[in-house]
Amino acid sequence: MPDGQFLPPMDMNVVEKSVKKRIEDHWKKERIMTIGRTANLTVPHGGRGSCQYRNLCSRGCPFGAYFSTQSSTLPAAMATGNLTLRPFSLVDHIIYDKETKKAKGVMVIDSESMEHVEFFAKVIFVNGSTLGSTFLLLNSDSAEHPNGLGNASGELGHNLMDHHFRCGASGEAEGFEDKYTYGKRANGIYIPRYQNMGNDKRDYLRGFGYQGGASRTGWHKDVAELAFGGDFKDQMTQPGMWTMGLGGFGESLPYHDNRVYIDKTKKDKWGMPVLAIDCAFRDNEEKMRVAMMNDAAEMLEAAGIKNIQTYDNGSTPGMAIHEQGTARMGNDPKTSVLNKWNQMHEVSNVFVTDGSCMPSIACQNPSLTFMALTARAADYAVKELKKGNI
Repeated sequence: MPDGQFLPPMDMNVVEKSVKKRIEDHWKKERIMTIGRTANLTVPHGGRGSCQYRNLCSRGCPFGAYFSTQSSTLPAAMATGNLTLRPFSLVDHIIYDKETKKAKGVMVIDSESMEHVEFFAKVIFVNGSTLGSTFLLLNSDSAEHPNGLGNASGELGHNLMDHHFRCGASGEAEGFEDKYTYGKRANGIYIPRYQNMGNDKRDYLRGFGYQGGASRTGWHKDVAELAFGGDFKDQMTQPGMWTMGLGGFGESLPYHDNRVYIDKTKKDKWGMPVLAIDCAFRDNEEKMRVAMMNDAAEMLEAAGIKNIQTYDNGSTPGMAIHEQGTARMGNDPKTSVLNKWNQMHEVSNVFVTDGSCMPSIACQNPSLTFMALTARAADYAVKELKKGNI
């Protein structure tokens, strides 16, 4: 979301199609259910194979169908002839040149030999994930930047955010006993945010989307150790009931005192100080979670699902691994670390393009957004470099 140019979508199963129709008939255009959009190829594309519906993406995809650095961006970078890959490298700090008021390189610790090595460049892109990048900037202090590189605003390390999830509703779908699923689809359905938009006003700020899907339960419901005989064998030929679930992913607000900072009293095995985290969800998120359960139950009921149960299994920052914030973008250098091009206000040749740049986080899975921001910033940096501005 929003719509764009995509490869052919994966197909919903029969229960999901029924739920989709009933939700959209009931709420018209206000609530939409679509197939989840993921970085899995449904057709061969760019020399990579298509998804085999094994749902083993986490093991690595030998077909290159599931997006990864190894299957997509590294080969593209290698093809330019301009890539030098240096593994086992921990960047300790960015080297600042007080004469030019720019960064001139990085100091790296070889994680195996413990050797310290310096590398120099005209432009530096920091993209070590939200917490890694902010740690690096905070650790890059100097006489000119005593609180971390580019931190005159004092905002570096503040406004840490993550999505909250693990609550929603599920139930049983009747009337589809003669239907089954095909393959192991690598995604689920998605219902985009509809709260606090148009006429749907709530008692909390922002909103949430739903991920979920329908599936049939296991082929054997009894205790295996007690099962034998003909009835047991007959039971093993029939799958269980259909179930349908909706799980919410909610936006957390950028609270200034949700922060990270360097704890210099502790050191890791490479002699670097560690990052301390102080972050919690607040009342706005708690109110939203009640709606995430109730709305899910409401939609499932409208879709004809039976025996609906709501749940809230708890969520704390870090669980969704969608960390964002701590080096926010903004127009005012007094209240932000980066400008709209992901360029540091104070150090013009340093760009930060991962989740740390986000001033707010919406409720969508964010990784592809970070990649788009990185491509945009890289294009801008090249143009500014050619103009002699950085």
